[in-house]
Amino acid sequence: MPMGLKVCHLVLSLILMDLSKWVNGAEQVPCYFIFGDSLWDNGNNNALSTKAKANYPPYGIDFPEGATGRFTNGRNMGDILAQLLGFENFIPSFAHASNAKDQEILRGVNYASGGAGIRNETTRNNLGPVISMDMQLQNHQNTASRIAKILGNSEESAAKHLSKCIYSVGIGNNDYINNYLLPQFYPTNSSYTPDQYATVLIQQYSLQLKTLYNFGARKVALFGLGLIGCTPGCIAMYGNGTSCVEYINNEVQMFNTKLVSLVDELNNNFQDTKFIYVNTSSVSSSVPATVINTSPCCEVGNLTANNGVLTCIPSGTACPNRAEHIMWDAAHPTEAAYVMMAERSYKAQLPSDTYPIDIHHLAQLNLTN
Repeated sequence: MPMGLKVCHLVLSLILMDLSKWVNGAEQVPCYFIFGDSLWDNGNNNALSTKAKANYPPYGIDFPEGATGRFTNGRNMGDILAQLLGFENFIPSFAHASNAKDQEILRGVNYASGGAGIRNETTRNNLGPVISMDMQLQNHQNTASRIAKILGNSEESAAKHLSKCIYSVGIGNNDYINNYLLPQFYPTNSSYTPDQYATVLIQQYSLQLKTLYNFGARKVALFGLGLIGCTPGCIAMYGNGTSCVEYINNEVQMFNTKLVSLVDELNNNFQDTKFIYVNTSSVSSSVPATVINTSPCCEVGNLTANNGVLTCIPSGTACPNRAEHIMWDAAHPTEAAYVMMAERSYKAQLPSDTYPIDIHHLAQLNLTN
């Protein structure tokens, strides 16, 4: 075996061994519901007429089922967190929920959509239709109704069941990548200053999270935006030879700062609920020394076209040392990076990783309606 592949397999084995120390084999919560964008999507975009798809090789090269619609080489963030929470099986996508058994639905649904944003127009003008946060909430309302029927047509039983679930929400990245940063497709850049844009996003997000609360969510992990300015796509489109585009990171940080304040506001307003903030920028900036390569692992197209297409070329080549890469394509992490990020979201290693508690402690809370 070539030395590069030996190193790749060794690093991946160590990552998987490290992950296993958190998983005790028992489900820590009865259910897990996932909302978000391509960092979480596990197949909801497959049947859509959109360019925001990942159901083709080399996506899924390290996933047992191959290219399922996950925007990475293996498991994504939601998959790994489900394992950390003790689930034996991955959470099914909403696209496949109609064919899922009742017991599967009771354990949760993944509504995430590649390209989705807080704003409904995000990604649509440049890549085509996706499932926005508002639409994901509508889908969850349908699921909640089905759960009530499963539990004997009892809304009270459904509410009690949902109150024990973990909800993760990771959305907002595309409101920058596929909206604010593309003025040729969207007017937001000329309509709002960066601070104003962050404010209007948070205002809309606040309404969406209150809707999620009304649908039964009581344990909610909100994932902040990552270091968008350090992704290969943004560096190629907006950089000037530097390793990161700092003005983009600064704009994103405005959103994250306001999101922390929103977490405090929601926790003060809803005493029977706990919202937490996961500092994605923090947990993604501290990568292991073994995972050092920041270039795309798969073959990507012309990133300077500035049209928001940041995915792998269909049936293109993929690097052999995937466990040493942070980035899979021009916008999405590798499974190796996701493992590290999920671990620190689940059990914070630094006080800055999560606020006010981590997902492990969120799962242990006993909240009542």
